[in-house]
Amino acid sequence: MKIGTRMPPFSHQIGFDAYAAWLADNGFGAVDTPPLTRPLARTCEQLGLALGTSDGGGQVLTRDAAKRRKALSAIKRSLSAIARHGGHTLFTVLAPDDPSMSKAETFEIFAKVYPRVVAHAEKVGVNIAIEPWPGGRPHYPNLGCSPESLRLLFAACPSPRLGICYDPSHFVRLQIDYQRLLHEFGDRVRHVHLKDTEIMPEKLYESGNLGEAYGSTYVCGEGWWRYTIPGEGEVDWNFVVRRLEDVGYDGVLSVELEDHYFWQTPELQQEGLLRAKDHIEPLLKG
Repeated sequence: MKIGTRMPPFSHQIGFDAYAAWLADNGFGAVDTPPLTRPLARTCEQLGLALGTSDGGGQVLTRDAAKRRKALSAIKRSLSAIARHGGHTLFTVLAPDDPSMSKAETFEIFAKVYPRVVAHAEKVGVNIAIEPWPGGRPHYPNLGCSPESLRLLFAACPSPRLGICYDPSHFVRLQIDYQRLLHEFGDRVRHVHLKDTEIMPEKLYESGNLGEAYGSTYVCGEGWWRYTIPGEGEVDWNFVVRRLEDVGYDGVLSVELEDHYFWQTPELQQEGLLRAKDHIEPLLKG
């Protein structure tokens, strides 16, 4: 397994090439990319960075049939580009275009459309990794964020090309057993995010699990929880690494930096990324 990152805010300020060079200079082995192009792939190859996930695609989970057709074509183009440029995994969030749409209705659309997406992924030999971010409040509309949802998705699209981006931080905040979920869906892990979640019992008492109503304490959080770098939250990363080894995962572990305390400046973001790497790296040598 190699440690990489998604692109934090400062990477967009300095550009992909400069950010990739910073990663290589600081001992990272991989990077998640924007929509993959030949120049991006060439930069990674020259720097010795493995490709993690690549962004791309379109919004297929919509009631608008014309919009669905256009989005389906966009996703197919993204999958083909990833394959053409040496990538292997498309990163996706199963979010409806209308966040007020019920999950049941969104799933009905998914079941109609996504088999065609997955068929193209099979054709070009690219995986799809579903991010378990539930979406924003008040609707939290996204699919693939719970065992209940994942079972339905994989029943509708049983191909092994469709899998998960295992990010335990989301399961911790949703109060879902991240360890049990890894046991159940370990064979579906196509990518991993190194991100943790801290739970604040006093804040939970103050506002309940619906979160703060009169302000926002953290950049990425709802008062009673906040995302953190690995090692500063609830996740047992030794457990995670060992179970990933057990299921034969040998892909990229990407730091997704959304920690309030390592967010405000480029220097803090760099420190957060390095601390995350330093926490995980020794576990890969055990």
